[in-house]
Amino acid sequence: MENEAELTATPTVERLRSAGLRPTRQRVLLAELLFGKGDRHVSAEMLHGEVLDVGEQVSLATVYNTLHQFTDAGLLRELAIDGSKAYFDTNVSNHNHFFIEDRGELIDIHGENIRVDGLPQPPEGMRISHIDVVVRLVPDNKK
Repeated sequence: MENEAELTATPTVERLRSAGLRPTRQRVLLAELLFGKGDRHVSAEMLHGEVLDVGEQVSLATVYNTLHQFTDAGLLRELAIDGSKAYFDTNVSNHNHFFIEDRGELIDIHGENIRVDGLPQPPEGMRISHIDVVVRLVPDNKK
């Protein structure tokens, strides 16, 4: 990977800078892996595996930290599934998901296919930023 001075003109570097992040070698590598394949859902472990597959060395802790930095900067959306498994979505628009339980796979639900009615009034000084709806799927064993 190039040094930071040589990274000034790439779209990935500009994306990081516009989000207020310094384009370090590791951030650029992870951003290229994350955003170079269209909208997707990844866990830290999945992304770490991709790093190893391309022959780079980045610790799993660095991957976790970078994913949280990208989320805080608005580049990713974090989805907690079962409270113990976090996925990161490169599509930060307000949308919902199918979760295929036996595969641990998230799939976007497109359009206005889900409506949520009767939302409670948030506490004073707070506003609803978005609502995450996860529709869990299991195989239909009818054959």
